[in-house]
Amino acid sequence: MTRNHELTCYHEPFGDAFYYGPERLSSRYENDSKAREDCGFSQSTYQKILDQFDGGGPEGKRVFVKDMIYYLVPPDGNPPSIAPSLQRKKRGVGTSSASVNGTTNGTIKAPYPYDTDAEPKNPTVIPRDMLGKFHFTFLIRHPRSSIPSFYRCTIPPLDEVTGFYDFMPSEAGYAELRRVFDYLLSQGQVGPKIAGQGKSDRHMLSNEWTQEAEVCVIDADDLLDNPTEVVKAFCTNVGLDYDPKMLKWETEEEQQQARHAFEKWPGFHDDVSEIDAAHASKGHAKSVIPQVMNSKELKPREHQKKAKSVKDEDLEWVEKYGEEGAKIIRKTVEANMEDYEYLKQYAIKLSSRVLSV
Repeated sequence: MTRNHELTCYHEPFGDAFYYGPERLSSRYENDSKAREDCGFSQSTYQKILDQFDGGGPEGKRVFVKDMIYYLVPPDGNPPSIAPSLQRKKRGVGTSSASVNGTTNGTIKAPYPYDTDAEPKNPTVIPRDMLGKFHFTFLIRHPRSSIPSFYRCTIPPLDEVTGFYDFMPSEAGYAELRRVFDYLLSQGQVGPKIAGQGKSDRHMLSNEWTQEAEVCVIDADDLLDNPTEVVKAFCTNVGLDYDPKMLKWETEEEQQQARHAFEKWPGFHDDVSEIDAAHASKGHAKSVIPQVMNSKELKPREHQKKAKSVKDEDLEWVEKYGEEGAKIIRKTVEANMEDYEYLKQYAIKLSSRVLSV
């Protein structure tokens, strides 16, 4: 969303701490210290990332953060505790503080689990009072679309571009998103009113917090089919004035900003055309062209995406990823469907008239 005069935008900053920093939760690079050092984020803590947002960023603007909620949650349902750099507990003389460098009594170990306190019901490593500074919007995508797309990024030839050399189902993130969503809803940080639905979900609330932000869930298919109406609804929810220019990035400065944001996670935003895919299949991964960078605005899809049968999906996945890959994708899709459908019920609903545009 183009809004440079009033927003400072950050693209997945919490991934720095999750994957590479001294408080990393992910095991993806645990045995690859060179990758952690070479990326430039090996010293990124959750505190350092949050510090970037103080005062509205470097130019005092309102901060917009696009990120993955699972970067804040220990993987695989492991119990959370507050990140060491954010721990506020005062310790007495003679007690030791929590380590943030993966070293305990001279022995090197993975930084998680932390030797820190947990907050009741909080599924994240971020203290509740810090979560309270954010106005949350939840962007979801159907697992039948997101899982194959992510799987493609973890196998040859694209894995050489992304640096993700194996598929980790925990990185789907649906379970973590639902846990955080339910936590924020139960605590009253979002809700009770549901954006775009004109109704409340009061039975789930304890009203311990006083914020009155609506529940705002956006389904990616709705956004792609009707970007204008969905972005209008989003702007209403977060207190921005909608402008059609938000959906365009036509100037060289805006193009450069988009390139800079996507460069951090190479390969994950590549929309591969048939010609480029043919090159890539021959081992020329670098020839893959990120089509999103060749666009200048977000337009509605010409045709709404039609659901495929399970049989047709499986046949397509076998053709693209082989028998084993198709099985992994199907298993991961099915494992995340319940959480997706749960969140989908809260999504902004557009009228049938708008949907037909």
